[in-house]
Amino acid sequence: MNHRAQFLELQDILQAHQTLWRPSPFYEREPAWCERWPALAEAARALDDERVEHFVADPAASRAWLAGFLPVMAALGPLCDVTALPERALAPSGPHFDWHIPGRKRAQIEAFAAHGPAAAAPLLEWCAGKGHLGRRLALSDGQAVSSLEIEPALCADAEHLARRARVDQAVICGDALAPAARAHLRGREVLALHACGELHRTLARHAAEDGAHGYRIAPWCYYRGAADGYRPVSREARLPLDGRALRLAVTETVTAPQRLRQRLARDQAWKLGFIALRNALEGEAVRPFPPMPATLLGGPFDAYGRAVARRQGVSLPAHVDWAYWEAVGVARRAEVRRFELVRHGFRRALEMWLVLDAVRGFEEAGFAARVGTFCDRTLTPRNLMILAHRAD
Repeated sequence: MNHRAQFLELQDILQAHQTLWRPSPFYEREPAWCERWPALAEAARALDDERVEHFVADPAASRAWLAGFLPVMAALGPLCDVTALPERALAPSGPHFDWHIPGRKRAQIEAFAAHGPAAAAPLLEWCAGKGHLGRRLALSDGQAVSSLEIEPALCADAEHLARRARVDQAVICGDALAPAARAHLRGREVLALHACGELHRTLARHAAEDGAHGYRIAPWCYYRGAADGYRPVSREARLPLDGRALRLAVTETVTAPQRLRQRLARDQAWKLGFIALRNALEGEAVRPFPPMPATLLGGPFDAYGRAVARRQGVSLPAHVDWAYWEAVGVARRAEVRRFELVRHGFRRALEMWLVLDAVRGFEEAGFAARVGTFCDRTLTPRNLMILAHRAD
């Protein structure tokens, strides 16, 4: 299937099944789909903790379970399960390259660098941070590299690391979203490992006029730069998306350490407990829950609840049974996780549509493009890579 057909079929499926993936069970106590698919709602509620954990860890197994209630799931597999891009052996990086690179990031850099052809033009690393990726490919492919980064401290680190590794690396301190930044793309092989949202979409959006030799992009955080709604790249994109819908594409946390997952679980349970209390006091409604300082999670639930109430202007009665509302939050989180399995069944489909929107943008600009994975999802769930080069 060509990219256009894949893109349009995903778009049709996502549009036809919006009631299943748009509502967030975190905010809506019982999503509207429960009435249309009561057997699915009942089966989700009946799942034991072990099966929930299994489905969270294995999206393919979750999708297979959902297919028993939602036949469309069988169509999503072939549309979403792309193959790995060809891998090549890289020249050794040398003894000084690994300095100041965390282990997981180092593995992602190595995988990204190895999946794609050797660079045939000078390199430009987009949103480069400390320039690790650009240095790795410069060492492997023998090309000069420029690294564009907005943070001065990271630019200074990149310059220091380049000198230490004896790499010809020019560091450009500037804003990738500024129109002037696009002048740096001409004649370059552009690298973008996990450039967020509009930072990677702008590359596809302006590919026709920027004059780059080619692109290698692993997208990330699709909601960044879309506070006023998603601005598609392809001329045929017809799927309206807000920030909450875009966040669905990046909700997977398989790489998070156990300690962080436990903290996230408590954070969610406490939020849901407070929301239940607030709704009991003010009436059921979907209200925003602004970010709270992480320090609030360091104490007991009653201190958390009082602090959140002050921040949100919620008037509390003289006596609150905090143990009861904490237990309500724990129970609500268990229910939310089960309902979210349905929503998350469309998560990769939405991400694939977003990636193909960029792919179609490159193709409409005259580039030959392909998409595949560059690592296993256990290294990073955002493991999709776009390769685009000027068509002959």
